[in-house]
Amino acid sequence: MNLRRVRRGVAGVAVFLAVLETLGRTGLIDPLLLPLASTVTVRAAGLVIDPSFLSGTGHTLLACGGGLLLAVAIAVPAGLLLGTVPVAESTLRPLIEFLRPIPSVALIPLALFLFTDGAQAKVALIVFAASWPLLINTMYGLREVDPVAKDTLRSFGFGPLAVVVRVALPSAAPFVVTGVRIASSVALIVAVSVELVAGGTGIGTFLSDAAAGNQREVMLAAVVWTGVIGLAVNTLLVAAERRLFRWHGAGAGESG
Repeated sequence: MNLRRVRRGVAGVAVFLAVLETLGRTGLIDPLLLPLASTVTVRAAGLVIDPSFLSGTGHTLLACGGGLLLAVAIAVPAGLLLGTVPVAESTLRPLIEFLRPIPSVALIPLALFLFTDGAQAKVALIVFAASWPLLINTMYGLREVDPVAKDTLRSFGFGPLAVVVRVALPSAAPFVVTGVRIASSVALIVAVSVELVAGGTGIGTFLSDAAAGNQREVMLAAVVWTGVIGLAVNTLLVAAERRLFRWHGAGAGESG
């Protein structure tokens, strides 16, 4: 079934590229405005050995990884607290609902003011944006814990902390992993966005330089690789999620 889905996905991409190539070759789309799919593909292949692009990609992924780790360290414990202490949840819920919809890009000027180092500002914004899916998924996972299991543990004399560690946290783990998967995509989007606006080093900066030089095929090739990186990370995390939590099936939050 998975192999069949892969084949269909590859076929869909191939058809899409063929349509774009045909539209460009027939003049329905001006190749000067939108380069041919074949030209972009060749450029994308060349970026594999481009030192500037590889260096920028490394900086972007490093920022994403560091920001994601910090977000997990902050949001998961916070989600455990809010999910197990109703008073804390009801008190902080208005603040969470106020902060959560704020676009991370809108906070770039503030982040640059607070952090003189652009790399630190980028990581801070990644932490801010990636924390919300982790926090919400953790809280949601705790709500799905079987109350009978918790009551059974309490009946044997276990305290609140033991109930959380032995029952609530293992039950919420699939939701937490799903939150990590969603947060990883958010981290990549935020990192590239910050680089586009604030500069520095990364994929976003490479895109800005290509756009400034009117190198549209190079810019699109970098966009293609950004999508490939995001797809690869998501695929790996989905595979890990299914392997670790086969018992949970498809009911873990937003499964992919």
